[in-house]
Amino acid sequence: MATTILIAASVFFFPAAMALAASMDVVTMTIPNRVCAALAIGYFVLAAAVGLPAQMILVNLSCGAAVLALMFAMFAFGWIGGGDAKLAAAIALWLGWGALLDYSLSAAIYGGALTIVILLGRRQVLPLWLSRHAWIARLHDPKTGVPYGVALAAAGLMFYPHTEIWRAAANL
Repeated sequence: MATTILIAASVFFFPAAMALAASMDVVTMTIPNRVCAALAIGYFVLAAAVGLPAQMILVNLSCGAAVLALMFAMFAFGWIGGGDAKLAAAIALWLGWGALLDYSLSAAIYGGALTIVILLGRRQVLPLWLSRHAWIARLHDPKTGVPYGVALAAAGLMFYPHTEIWRAAANL
């Protein structure tokens, strides 16, 4: 029973958090701190529960910390939002160094595609029935940014099945 719960938690927690972060970013243009904190805490809880070695957890922690430092530098220059910075770091914690380059490249590609779609959509006149929805009007507004959390979450989901937590849960 406990094994089944661990496997279910390992399979569903990260994807559910990615869906929540992406949808919150689309609807509010923010990624709540509690989502990023839950991802970080969830990593440590599940990593310990599925028996990841302490050394592996620390290596992944170093990956998350390095990404957090880099992302906050990018935030300081105004290149990304603070929620995006924290989300990228939390995702890096789960993925580790081995997937970081591929994850970053995928997030950049998804982010570029998302940006193009949004920019093209902003060139169109927004129908009145859609403009009544505040979040759609905000996405359509050229003064607003792009909900990059969607790209970060999509790339995270792409690499999650290759993480150590996933493999450890599969071997329970």
